[in-house]
Amino acid sequence: MRVLVTTLGSPSHGRAQLPLVRALAAGGHTVQVVTTPIIASVFAREDVRVAALLPDVMPGYREVPRLQALAAREDLDEEQRAQQMKQLMVSGLSRSMALDLQQVLLPVVEDFAPDLILRDGMDLGSVLIGEARGIPQLPTPSGASNSLDPADLLPGLNASRTEQGLPVREDPLSIIPFGRIDCVPEAYSFAQFLPGARTYRQALAVDRALALPDWVTELPTDRPLVFASIGTAAPLMLQWGLETDSGAMPLPMPHPEESLRTILRAAALLEECTVLVTSMGLTVDVAGLPSHVRVTERLPQPLLLETVDLFLTHGGFNSVRESMRTGTPMAVLPQFGDQHPNAQRVEELGLGRHAADATPQGIADTCRAVLADRTIAAGVRRAHLAMLALPDIEHAVADLVELVG
Repeated sequence: MRVLVTTLGSPSHGRAQLPLVRALAAGGHTVQVVTTPIIASVFAREDVRVAALLPDVMPGYREVPRLQALAAREDLDEEQRAQQMKQLMVSGLSRSMALDLQQVLLPVVEDFAPDLILRDGMDLGSVLIGEARGIPQLPTPSGASNSLDPADLLPGLNASRTEQGLPVREDPLSIIPFGRIDCVPEAYSFAQFLPGARTYRQALAVDRALALPDWVTELPTDRPLVFASIGTAAPLMLQWGLETDSGAMPLPMPHPEESLRTILRAAALLEECTVLVTSMGLTVDVAGLPSHVRVTERLPQPLLLETVDLFLTHGGFNSVRESMRTGTPMAVLPQFGDQHPNAQRVEELGLGRHAADATPQGIADTCRAVLADRTIAAGVRRAHLAMLALPDIEHAVADLVELVG
């Protein structure tokens, strides 16, 4: 079987796909990954083909100037601005971005002749390719798949279909005619608008070469250990140069550096804990931080989550999934996009709490509440057991072979 895999956005998208890509390659199938230069390194040590053909920029990059213009408008309140930005992003994903991706991917499809496409949740170009070429396509686990309403995407997709002589579809779920792949049990699904999926258990440590640094072994073990991270996507926006002239971000979200400073101030208040904070390459002033707070650029997150008592997270789906896989309670401080509904879903499932009060004191209070809540501890254990009851990701290979026929 020949499998085309598309990945865009941040490296966490590639890490979410890696266990399945690895299982396919180990099963003797030929895998061609098409991704961005930043994400390509995720697959560098795997027995797969990798082509870094997609731009290292925020998905929907053609819409960035208009998003920046909306962010600067003073005649809109926050609700109006958020609604217009959502409409612009949905239109971009289903029209300009889908057509851009299709244009890049078509030569690969013609040369590689895949039997199956496993696509990033934001890649709607592969939906059009699948329909035009009769190739089954399924989205892999991602926040975009979970949070995007197919009914919102349908008008733009149908316009793209019409331009290319493809039949229009009335069913919004025509976006997933062969279903989807997920890595959490159905009872714990974060997909707001999609039906049940083919669900599998992800590997615990995706990058087998990683280990925790020696200094971590010297941390105090007689107090709660808290890990805090802002994630990979928000810092990448600064690398991509998506700030407006005023320093604002092109999405309704706090500036990543300000969010990190807030997290550090909250960590300083948690005097009864040891708090590890990853800066993810952002500029941070550590002068004056108390000794119970340790700041480092990066840490192997899945390994660290095996031992911490609490994860203060931005609520990206990959981080949420890793927390469930390791049985780690969460305090969720969402920044943008699907992270907001993810925070609500974490609280709804009893896996942690949404840090709705985003002040340092509010965040610290949320962390203490999660650490003290035995109901959350029990809920996290139930979710952990449910994750362990899923079939291993290797079972997906046989299921996909059967799907292709």
